[in-house]
Amino acid sequence: MTAATYVPALSTERLPAAVSKHLGLVAVLLVTCSFLAVQSEVFATGPNLVNVLRQVAVIAVLAAGLTVLMASGGLDFSLGSQVAVVVAVVAELVDSGSSVALAAGCGVVLGALFGLINGLVITYFKVAPFVTTLATATILDGVALITMHGQSISVGRSLTWLGTGELAGIPYLLIIAALICLGAGLLLRWTRFGRDALAIGGNPTAARLAGIPVVRHTVTLYVLNGVLAGVAGIMLLSRLGAASPGTAGLYLELTVVAAVVIGGTALHGGSATVVGTVLGVLLLGVVANGINLLQIDSFYHPVSVGAVLLVAAIANRFRHRETH
Repeated sequence: MTAATYVPALSTERLPAAVSKHLGLVAVLLVTCSFLAVQSEVFATGPNLVNVLRQVAVIAVLAAGLTVLMASGGLDFSLGSQVAVVVAVVAELVDSGSSVALAAGCGVVLGALFGLINGLVITYFKVAPFVTTLATATILDGVALITMHGQSISVGRSLTWLGTGELAGIPYLLIIAALICLGAGLLLRWTRFGRDALAIGGNPTAARLAGIPVVRHTVTLYVLNGVLAGVAGIMLLSRLGAASPGTAGLYLELTVVAAVVIGGTALHGGSATVVGTVLGVLLLGVVANGINLLQIDSFYHPVSVGAVLLVAAIANRFRHRETH
């Protein structure tokens, strides 16, 4: 048995095939959009649709990285908390007079450091990813509050150009998210590193015997997710204009996990789909927008995300059971 045994469908299938396997999810998305278009005359307008895409850009960036990580059998429940700390630190630096470039650079490096810590603990101390990242999420949530001293920190208009700016009518945030999702898809489909990640998720022991550096790849994947958390934190801060207690955190991470699972990426690793992840992100964004437009109590939003995640996890389990 070799690592090649575990190269999944996504790494060899063409884009039309990748889309066709998600026809059910596409149908749900279209039905949801049609329903909202009938119920609210605002939903199908250009400004609202652009607003939806701008809002889901942060989730898409995190979800793209998590898709690659979950392909290798990994999991990171601290991404949202990493974003919270990055938002707080970058806002604090900008507020204290540091340049935006320096603050943003520090945010990305900080995210990479968080990812490195997670990766090292998981690989060298053999602590389960769920336990490791849940622990670091709890720590980082506290660090974010300590950094902000429990108060909001405004960055004024320092990052407004990124959060509200557009190129040919397309938000900068959406362009960044699209490029990162495209990169994640190409990584899985066309690169040896992506195939190795999928092989590790399929069977770590077989991958190791096949000569794949499992530990190094695993640490690299967690660092990559940390870097994307740093990018996502800067994007979120540019859209909000301020860091506040409760920004990002575990709820953001659960939304990201929901998007990836809804998209069809295997919870046990070895199979991943960036196309499905993008569809999952869009569905959650549309649902959140619909709840707002229909003036439904916002408390129902986490209920909807949790319910969709539960159903998707069950469907995901049955789907991958049938393919093995």
